[in-house]
Amino acid sequence: MNRTLGIILIVLGIAMLIWTGFSYTKKEKIVDAGPIQISADKEKSVNWPPYAGGIILVAGVIVFVASKKK
Repeated sequence: MNRTLGIILIVLGIAMLIWTGFSYTKKEKIVDAGPIQISADKEKSVNWPPYAGGIILVAGVIVFVASKKK
């Protein structure tokens, strides 16, 4: 189990180092007056710092190596 968790953390850490975030589009209502509705597409972004991926990568390596010693 710990070995699998280590591999997952390593892959997630590498992915977070390569991609530093993503963006998506969300529809939001601007005006809602009875039968008349006006909506607009708003682009939102999710970003994380690159060092977060490095920390997760190092944690995954530590968990993976510690699981081999047992």
